[in-house]
Amino acid sequence: MSRRPGDLAVFLLVAFGLSWLFAVPLWLSGGSGLVTVTGLAMMFTPAIAVLTVWRLRHREVPFREWAGRTGLTFGGRPGRAWKYIAVAWAGTVLLTVLATAISVATGLLSVDLAGLSLFRAQIASLGRGASLPLDPHTLAVIQLAQGLIMGPVINAIPALGEEYGWRGWLLPRLMPLGATKALVASGVIWGLWHAPLTLRGYNYPQLGAWAAVMFVGFCVLFGIFLGRLRLASGSVWPAVAGHGVLNALAGLPLLLGDAAHPPNLAVAGVTGLVGWALLAVVAAFVLRTGRPPARPTPVQGEPTGPAVQG
Repeated sequence: MSRRPGDLAVFLLVAFGLSWLFAVPLWLSGGSGLVTVTGLAMMFTPAIAVLTVWRLRHREVPFREWAGRTGLTFGGRPGRAWKYIAVAWAGTVLLTVLATAISVATGLLSVDLAGLSLFRAQIASLGRGASLPLDPHTLAVIQLAQGLIMGPVINAIPALGEEYGWRGWLLPRLMPLGATKALVASGVIWGLWHAPLTLRGYNYPQLGAWAAVMFVGFCVLFGIFLGRLRLASGSVWPAVAGHGVLNALAGLPLLLGDAAHPPNLAVAGVTGLVGWALLAVVAAFVLRTGRPPARPTPVQGEPTGPAVQG
């Protein structure tokens, strides 16, 4: 894959090692109260890994040049990058909303639009029910608006923490495998990296530790969408936008659901099997018809391989 296998080894060791290190308090506590803090801390470990590779393996490369080579800039054509940011933004919103709508239409998701009972139950479980400054419906509207309009902006920094590693650095370094294999391999690595959380049932509480396996599949499919945008634009920012929207809207089934019939997130919504079906169609389309991605600029001693291979 590379003439400098040490780069990949350093990257994976730091990204995975720090993610497990940050998750130690969560595992020792045996509860779920630290999930949000742990997840947020973990999101920065891929970016730390990229910077570690730079400092340990390519210190001679100025950071400005390194940033360009790893997609941190807008590439040679900023207008093209902004176009793909819009595609990532709107596309992820569409996929998330459509997956939720299909889940409802097929009876896989029961919603309670009048009472928002599941949302109310979540608020009550946090102990905030007595001090809510706004009606739950108003809060739900605000949350939806933030996800639709401000998702990429609000979530940009933590999303960049992940995407700079997975799509910014890792994906181009796997390109000698061929585009399709590189996209799949980077998605598998991305999914496995979530193990400190998913082994505890995060994202799919009904599955327990099997959630770790389930989430790998989602990461492969969604990673193909994000990865193609990164390769086509020459920039990591479209992937950041898509990731930010996903983090803002993936919880739609929990926001709209019925507490009497809680959703099975392994089936309903964008991260469930309904979402998988939609993402599989998108993945097949972009792999078959996507424009040849921009050839990433290699770090000295690192070939990037062919621009496109099936």
